[in-house]
Amino acid sequence: MPNNDPFSELIKRIITFRDERDWKQFHNPKDVAISLSLEAGEVLEHFQWKTPEQIEQHIKDHKEDIGDELADVLAHLLILSNDLDIDLSTAFEKKMKKNAKKYPVEKVKGKNKKYTEY
Repeated sequence: MPNNDPFSELIKRIITFRDERDWKQFHNPKDVAISLSLEAGEVLEHFQWKTPEQIEQHIKDHKEDIGDELADVLAHLLILSNDLDIDLSTAFEKKMKKNAKKYPVEKVKGKNKKYTEY
């Protein structure tokens, strides 16, 4: 039966990359989660202290750099999900169902409040 998980090939690639370098020894859940957060912070750095106009230009000028940082976030997310045996596709589908209940279209369309405010 073919694997329909869209993340399976990416997970396989990042785990192979890690294991070829013998880095699993450093990849406990705490440190991978910290690395995930740090990489997300590097994405944020691209937008910090910039006006919307500056951001627009920065994205044009640094698209590849931003893509690199997003890829780092994805890599750590994939490693963490693999090591915790969490199927990201299933987790995502479950979360989307929860979000649909918390944020019904008829209540929230065009609004930006948290679900607790509705």
